[in-house]
Amino acid sequence: MLMLPEVNVFIATAPTDMRKSFDGLAILVQQELKKKVFSGDLFVFFSRKVDRVKILYWDRNGYCVWAKRLEKGCFRLPRVQGKVIPMRTHELALLLEGIDLTDKRRLRAV
Repeated sequence: MLMLPEVNVFIATAPTDMRKSFDGLAILVQQELKKKVFSGDLFVFFSRKVDRVKILYWDRNGYCVWAKRLEKGCFRLPRVQGKVIPMRTHELALLLEGIDLTDKRRLRAV
């Protein structure tokens, strides 16, 4: 499982051209998502088929991009209105592991 720092996570709801790299994704963060790219937050972009993902973040002195391509199937994104889905890092980790978050519920402690 991917270990993520506890930061804000913003998922772009519009499909993204996966040929974009550091600068192209940074422009999307600023112009489309209306967020500050140097904040240290994670910005998540999915392909049209939702089988590829790229995560952009600023790491004190430069951009970092993390990418994943599924061999089969696709990621299950929650359905919401708007250009961006705010999320917590543990929810992103579940999403990247293939967990469907559309019917998520926290189990009560026993």
